[in-house]
Amino acid sequence: MVTTWGSAGNNLDSGNNLDSGGRRCRGLIAAPFTPFTASGELSLAPVPAYADFLVAQGVKGVFVGGTTGESLLLTMEEREALLEAWQEAAGGRLAVIAHVGHTSINDAVRLAAHARRLGVSAIGAMPPVFFKPSSVERLVETCAVIAAAAPDLPFYYYHIPSMTGVGFSMYDFLTAAAERLPSLGGIKFTYEDLADYSRCVRFAGGRYQIFFGRDEILLAGLAMGAEAAVGSTYNHMASLYYTIIQKFKSGEMTEARQLQSIAVDCIAVFARYGGLRAQKALMKVLGIDCGPTRLPLAPLSAEEVEAMCRELKVAGYYTITEMAAGSRGR
Repeated sequence: MVTTWGSAGNNLDSGNNLDSGGRRCRGLIAAPFTPFTASGELSLAPVPAYADFLVAQGVKGVFVGGTTGESLLLTMEEREALLEAWQEAAGGRLAVIAHVGHTSINDAVRLAAHARRLGVSAIGAMPPVFFKPSSVERLVETCAVIAAAAPDLPFYYYHIPSMTGVGFSMYDFLTAAAERLPSLGGIKFTYEDLADYSRCVRFAGGRYQIFFGRDEILLAGLAMGAEAAVGSTYNHMASLYYTIIQKFKSGEMTEARQLQSIAVDCIAVFARYGGLRAQKALMKVLGIDCGPTRLPLAPLSAEEVEAMCRELKVAGYYTITEMAAGSRGR
């Protein structure tokens, strides 16, 4: 069963699952961690329970095999197997966006064609990160080759300059891509340039969906017109963010800012303990064992996990669990 995009709406929606028809999604999309065994091999066994865990929090979709998923540390065969596991586990309850970006364009094309065969909801790709596109025009040309392997699926460019070193204006990208990428659905915008984000949201009368990709400033994204957001902390903090969304929509801005500050403080704790590896360790504490990170990333020690959890308590993390019951069935 394929989950399709819903119709456009104002800001993020924490209501029912994705509507049928159209190409837009509303709500929170988790960037899931890739499970490994203790020895560092791909482990697909946790994926079904992981999908259930996200559905129970009200998450609307998954962005599989991106930065949080350690995609560029996986082999081609592992990336394909991982996507197959998530597509099956989602069972139509979650939209599945396949990240197909690669340093090799030929491999990115292969991943896009594989995603199309599986019938996922959409594909996305970051640019090559070693030999990088030298101009917006080269970036569009690169994306066009990848998107052509799955022409009937919405294609989302994955903009994350902090990791890729490719920092072109996304407004310029949309301007150049509008006529050259017929399947372009929009951008996964993981950057702090809110002015550029706003221009992209408004580009061509809102023609494209611009996923907001910075969890720590989601409230600012809402103010700029975000309809959907993709992030790592939506794996385990979705209830907090849905409450932020509700407060924003009802005009309770003081409360919304207070809740966003909890997210900021918790993310600061994760950053002190290594970001991705810290959150991956936390998932085991929450009952979803995704195993260690893969080299060159280093997993947290047991002592580090205990210390992180103590700091998260001070930051207000465990008040989030009190909100979780309210997120069931969103």
